[in-house]
Amino acid sequence: MAQQVNLSELSLPQLEVLKSQLDQEVEFLSSSIAQLKVVQTKYVEAKDCLTVLNKSNEGKELLVPLSSSMYVPGKLSDVGQVLIDVGTGYYVEKSVENARDFFKRKIDFLTKQMEKIQPALQEKHAMKQAVVMMSQKIQQLTAVGASQTTAAKA
Repeated sequence: MAQQVNLSELSLPQLEVLKSQLDQEVEFLSSSIAQLKVVQTKYVEAKDCLTVLNKSNEGKELLVPLSSSMYVPGKLSDVGQVLIDVGTGYYVEKSVENARDFFKRKIDFLTKQMEKIQPALQEKHAMKQAVVMMSQKIQQLTAVGASQTTAAKA
């Protein structure tokens, strides 16, 4: 359960520490969403690639990637089955339709995860803005108080 903190009761150094913590949390959540989007994009691309696997393309020549910048010629011999990388070096053979369903489930899962993170990110942004505003007010009041003290001494 999150702890409620009254910002007006915090000192300037405490507000700076809180702002730093919120900066880290915002950065972490933003990074998490960005990583999820990268993975989701890969699944969308993989799902889209399944559209070329049909009988009319069977036997056609294509380039097979050996690395990100090296290809060898090949022929599309089986348009009914694909191997899917399910992580940690494991591959599963699936029909094109089952592969399409697999990618759709993964894309939907990642979308839901991003939707869960987004409200937390927005909340942290709002909290950060409140802390920044409060620290600015304290700095202004401190500056006004210091100038009044200096004027009173003169």
